[in-house]
Amino acid sequence: MVVVITSVIAVLGTLLGAALTPVLQGRATARSERFAREERLRQERIDAYCAFGGALANYRRGQLDRWFRRLEERSADPADVHELRREAQRLRAAAIEAMFRVELLTDAPGLIAKARGAFAAVDDLSRTDDRNELAAARAASRNLLYEFIAASRPHVRHP
Repeated sequence: MVVVITSVIAVLGTLLGAALTPVLQGRATARSERFAREERLRQERIDAYCAFGGALANYRRGQLDRWFRRLEERSADPADVHELRREAQRLRAAAIEAMFRVELLTDAPGLIAKARGAFAAVDDLSRTDDRNELAAARAASRNLLYEFIAASRPHVRHP
């Protein structure tokens, strides 16, 4: 009798194991796939946020080069001023493209608002008329860029 009960328990255990194995493996696979997907998104966000910060810093530099050539060096060759304007436009396009990538990869409206605010502040650099306005605009654009980077940090940390 003991042998029969032991055999029945062994058979039931085997059947239960066979039934539960696919369920448990499916859960493990889904968890692994979810982790891999989240890690890819995290890496893409890191790349996008860094690219936007870099593109915006380059655009900012281009705006400042253009401002100094146009307003500080009034005797500058118009061709040079035009060339700097074209370079600023190219840098602006690169910054816009990087900002679009940020917007596609984040689901945080506040972070998108910070990116747009930093971009607008850099855009405004060329609209200043004297060194005092420029100094204030430079500080604002730098601070807004740093605020964007600080706000993006929680979105790229491991959970």
